[in-house]
Amino acid sequence: MTTRKKLLSPLVLAGALGYFVDIYDLVLFSILRTSSLKSLGVPDAELLNVGVRLLNWQMSGLLLGGVLWGILGDKRGRLSVLFGSIVLYSLANIANALVTNIDQYAVLRFIAGIGLAGELGAAITLVAEVLPKEIRGYGTAIVAGVGLSGAVFAGLVAEFLSWKMAYFTGGVLGLLVLFTRVRLVESGLFSEVRTTGVRRGDIGLLFANFSRTWRYLCCIFIGLPIWYVVGILVTFSPEIMQSLGVTEPVSAGRGILFCYAGVALGDFATGAISQWIGSRKRVVGFALAAETLLVLSLLLSSHFSSQYFYVFCFFLGLATGYWAVFVTMASEQFGTNLRATVTTTVPNFVRGSVVLLTLGFKKLQGPFGLSASALLVFGVTLFLAVVALYSLHETHSRDLNYLET
Repeated sequence: MTTRKKLLSPLVLAGALGYFVDIYDLVLFSILRTSSLKSLGVPDAELLNVGVRLLNWQMSGLLLGGVLWGILGDKRGRLSVLFGSIVLYSLANIANALVTNIDQYAVLRFIAGIGLAGELGAAITLVAEVLPKEIRGYGTAIVAGVGLSGAVFAGLVAEFLSWKMAYFTGGVLGLLVLFTRVRLVESGLFSEVRTTGVRRGDIGLLFANFSRTWRYLCCIFIGLPIWYVVGILVTFSPEIMQSLGVTEPVSAGRGILFCYAGVALGDFATGAISQWIGSRKRVVGFALAAETLLVLSLLLSSHFSSQYFYVFCFFLGLATGYWAVFVTMASEQFGTNLRATVTTTVPNFVRGSVVLLTLGFKKLQGPFGLSASALLVFGVTLFLAVVALYSLHETHSRDLNYLET
């Protein structure tokens, strides 16, 4: 099979389409936060507080789901996660279109979060294990690049449909994607390990020695600046931009649309560049430097237009478009018997870190103000990412046929 056919195989396309719907549903609350909460009777003064609470419910679901799906992926197989997760979050989003109060909204965002946690890790693990090492970086970039454009689609849908129809659309799309996976086959590496007596999906192995535990934590730390941009800077941009003196209304939905357009493009670019230069770490280092310059430029500015902010969102997305490289690095850092657990939990712990980031963001608002607290939180995520990047080994072209014992 030629390289092109391998990269456009049903496995890669099914993973990309599934992640497309996953990201669509994941960012939908951030886009629809204001309109949906107003529709449910939340007063303007409480939009931020209620929004943070619901976002934290969704992210808490991601944390729990990441562990559950990750263990299942290593014990029962990657395909079981690809099927089960998409069914759960699709049905949860269809039900979300029927909520009538905040309590129902919170419960369904939590359930949807659990379902959304499994898609990316299982898809990246399967693609990384099936494709040859010479091209797996391209394959994971296609999955992430196509998938992340689902946020752009979510932004466009929110412009034309009501918030309830937007949720319903996401659920239906997920169920349709399910049919693309009927003929997929399990990873050969996993099938071989399954016949042995080696421990699979055992969380205890991650903490059996300091070296492995630190490697795992570093995989998480590297992704924190990515989700800071989406979970803090863009999601709460109406309030943050107002504190910077922006008098024009700023739409978080449009901010996410422009940001994810940059992220999707950045994922294709960083995936290709990492293959070209033969390094994951150098690409991530360049991305972190660019993100730092952009965040500082934005949060230290004042009295600019909303159009200026949307342009910044695009370039921030471009700089944080190392998501595919980051998840691929996590997958390559661990053996086959723990790979799905790590590749599924790591991005979800990064997403779930928004719970801590928003708590810190809110706590620092009192003494420092909105923009300064956003800047301080970014500083913490950047420091952890730089330390982690320095600590991890290069994994480009690593043979993945090995075990953690």
